[in-house]
Amino acid sequence: MEPEKQEPIIVYRAFENSVEANLAKTKLDAFGIPCFLTEENLASLYPIHNPRFSVRLHIFERDYEQVYDILSETVPIPDDELNRCPRCRSARVELEYTRKLGARLATILSTLFLALFPLKKVYRCQDCHHEF
Repeated sequence: MEPEKQEPIIVYRAFENSVEANLAKTKLDAFGIPCFLTEENLASLYPIHNPRFSVRLHIFERDYEQVYDILSETVPIPDDELNRCPRCRSARVELEYTRKLGARLATILSTLFLALFPLKKVYRCQDCHHEF
């Protein structure tokens, strides 16, 4: 008797928090695509170490294209609801880690000595480089 051939399971994506991961999993469940999450508890227990503990979404390799199509669908947001820069009113903003040296240094030192504060993401305007 031949052993059963197992289908390969891959990590489709790592999410920063369990909310985003569960939204993606719920969407895939609604489409009938089997998937599961790992490291969800670690990411929830240690939120300050998120770069180290991210929630991973696992899928069967055969479902990759379908998962990509489903999760890359975006819902159009009306222009007035977009994040806008408070300084120049530009809609070209991105969520990224702060570039302010003082804030980064304070975060790194407090993390090393106190293990309290995570690196914080802020919105940055791509036109005037204002952080908010």
